[in-house]
Amino acid sequence: MYVAVVRYDGMEAGRMLGGTMTMISTTQVFQDVHVMIFVGFGFLMMFLRKYGYSAVGFTLLLGAVMVQWAMLCQGFFRMTEGKILVSMVSLLNADVATAAVLISMGAVLGKTTPLQLVVMGLVEMVVFAANEYMSSHVLKAVDLGGSMVVHVFGAYFGLAVSRAMGRPADTSREGSSYASDLFAMIGTVFLWLFWPSFNGALAADQARHRAVINTYLALASGCVVAFAVSSLVRRGKFNMVHVQNATLAGGVAMGTAADLMVQPVGALVIGGLAGALSVVGYAYLQPIVLDKLKVHDTCGVHNLHGMPGVFAGLVGAVMAAIAGTDTYGGALYQQFPAMTPRAGKQLEEVQEYLTNFAMQPGEGRSALQQAGFQLASLTVTLAVSVVSGTVTGHVMRQERLFRQPGKDGLFEDGPHWDVADEEVGDGGEGALTATPATTTVATLSVRKGSASSADAANNIPTLSAEVEREDGSKW
Repeated sequence: MYVAVVRYDGMEAGRMLGGTMTMISTTQVFQDVHVMIFVGFGFLMMFLRKYGYSAVGFTLLLGAVMVQWAMLCQGFFRMTEGKILVSMVSLLNADVATAAVLISMGAVLGKTTPLQLVVMGLVEMVVFAANEYMSSHVLKAVDLGGSMVVHVFGAYFGLAVSRAMGRPADTSREGSSYASDLFAMIGTVFLWLFWPSFNGALAADQARHRAVINTYLALASGCVVAFAVSSLVRRGKFNMVHVQNATLAGGVAMGTAADLMVQPVGALVIGGLAGALSVVGYAYLQPIVLDKLKVHDTCGVHNLHGMPGVFAGLVGAVMAAIAGTDTYGGALYQQFPAMTPRAGKQLEEVQEYLTNFAMQPGEGRSALQQAGFQLASLTVTLAVSVVSGTVTGHVMRQERLFRQPGKDGLFEDGPHWDVADEEVGDGGEGALTATPATTTVATLSVRKGSASSADAANNIPTLSAEVEREDGSKW
């Protein structure tokens, strides 16, 4: 397909001059998002004590496949003269789309084979691209940071897959260790540092600056509140699961309205509420989701991506409902293109007032109408993700099509990787399984001996041992 339809776009093909600063800026943001996808997500999922190789390795494998597939799927809806044109923005969009698949992977982490993950990603990316096009081009909803089309879609697609596949038969290896939690914290820190770039990557000029400011403030507020609420629910102690995940919820919650005029105090409030919501989800809702809804969520994507993403969608609807030229000035029609007047006298009057940029005719929506379309986008995304995820999960569980992990292959690197003997097996963490080349039978006799004067003074008994080998020799 790349041979037939994929070509360089504009500047990348050498047909356009200039744009050096824009290219540098886009490349820098792309690298930030790239680190988030492959380092942040990969290490965050390393919390499983016996699934570290798979967490990082499968993130790299799945991510590498998905960025290629995403450029085709997304490019299909943006074809020019029958060709998919690839630019730096295409790579950036592909990375963002890949995030949705990795979020879904978090819901089924440790319960699938590599082939099942790749097939899940291939199907999900097709549906993701269609839903993204529906949201941005048909409903014309605003979702700069992808809280709805990326986080909500990825979370509930993955949860639907997990429910359709059924609860794992054995969860004895699902726990974390001190070392694995430390590695997961590396992922948290990388995600926390680069999230402002993720939310502001596709914005331009002042809108990008606003997105970075709002996201950073939301992350900072959410981090502090997550620590505070974690201490409350854990009676004075911090819980590592809460810290690894809920500290990031502010970035998710700020995504849809990242470049909107929420004001700094609004960003702080949104981030703080998201941090609290995420901790409550991990502490109280996740067991209910497992017991009542029969949804096993390995990474807790419902608490980090699902609920904060829905919250972000609601925030976006509220911000759309109160948007007006008194707040945004002429930039209103850049932030909400569908609110631009239709072609005619009204558009001409607005264009005379706004001479610094050319306006394209819109749909003339009111603020409340735009808010309704924001909610419609959230609803459609939820419905599409759940339905498509359920179908995909039922396909993935078919033993005629896929080899299932089996009870001994759950949350375990061993079935998929060459792992040292001492790292695998049922003997628990650090269990040693060894088969010696030869076996020596010896008789051990232990007798109490006379103590030295120093040992006697301290009332320390002395033991001596004599080993008799099979050949009769002693030592």
